[in-house]
Amino acid sequence: MKVALGVTGCIAAYKAAELLRQLQQRHLEVQVVMTRHAQEFIAPLTFAALSGQKVITEMFDRSGTASSNVESAIEHIAVAQSIDLLLVAPATADILGKFAHGVADDFLSTLYLATKAPVVIAPAMNCEMWDHPAVRENVATLQARGVRVVEPEEGYLACGMVGQGRLAANDKILEAVCETLGLVDDFVGETILITAGPTQEDIDPVRYITNRSSGKMGYALAEEALRRGAQVVLVSGPTALKPPSGVEFVPVRTAAEMGAAVKKHFKNSTIVIKAAAVADIRPAHPSASKIKKEKLPAAIALEPTEDILASLGRSKDGKFLVGFAAETGLTPEGTRQKLKSKNLDLLVANDLNEVGAGFDVDTNHVQLFRLDGSVRDVPLMAKARVAGKILDEINHLRKR
Repeated sequence: MKVALGVTGCIAAYKAAELLRQLQQRHLEVQVVMTRHAQEFIAPLTFAALSGQKVITEMFDRSGTASSNVESAIEHIAVAQSIDLLLVAPATADILGKFAHGVADDFLSTLYLATKAPVVIAPAMNCEMWDHPAVRENVATLQARGVRVVEPEEGYLACGMVGQGRLAANDKILEAVCETLGLVDDFVGETILITAGPTQEDIDPVRYITNRSSGKMGYALAEEALRRGAQVVLVSGPTALKPPSGVEFVPVRTAAEMGAAVKKHFKNSTIVIKAAAVADIRPAHPSASKIKKEKLPAAIALEPTEDILASLGRSKDGKFLVGFAAETGLTPEGTRQKLKSKNLDLLVANDLNEVGAGFDVDTNHVQLFRLDGSVRDVPLMAKARVAGKILDEINHLRKR
């Protein structure tokens, strides 16, 4: 999930740096947007170093090139469409007025108007300003539109006065963000073993058999499990993806290597999600040296690889076991048979013939097959959201 963190011109702007860290600890990607006045209190470099991303400080690129100006002119739309939440902390009286009255004269105020994501604001200002009827009216207007306001706290203010106006504690702001995004700690204390990606089965040192799995679904599950408090072990075949920060990452290549890694970590896991597309076959006699082109055989003898999922099902010892079935021509009868034969608790199935639900795409449409014979349909959506639905289902079934 991605959060845009708006920072406005207030002495409390320095607290946003620690807030950024706390958002990252919840495994949220953070894009910082600073107003010009915010830069008087804290440098953009601080946020760039912490977030690892460019900090947006201007509506338009000042380099003067035509291409850069075109890109910057539509950047607010790109950010608006990519974020899951807009957080402004601290929010000054000025930005509250702009938001309430639809003024769009900088990047942050334009972003507010352009995004459909939920908005959380944490005001901070002098207590007399906070109590002014104009400010109170602007706050009421925003709340009526669905904006969540984390009200400032009472205390000693930078101006020397005492009253309500101090930025709310970061923990309260973070709590509002998590509640708005629906982030919960329902997997605290759980160790979730997740497999992802393809395997590569060698023909010779150069050639191998593999499949089109990108690993995106498994990696999305790992990120979501981390956000919800779990300890995560991610066993992954070769992918182009970066492992989520915080997982115990175990890279493998072959089905045999994946089987060995899974069995090693299985005993310490409470939940196992086998999202990897493990090769079902491998060359029976791989060559130790590259086979010359003119000596390539007309046929390659193949043999089955170990069915890792079935092996786990035979010895799951109270663990919750989730399997995946990617098919071309999905049938409920065949899927239910696989669920029972492999002794699974849940089977996630998707039809590869469906546009947007196959390999190497960012979306998925899955069906969740339960032991009682019922099926829950999860419509086409981003894989990150599908991951949340799968974990919701696991949590629900484990409580029954």
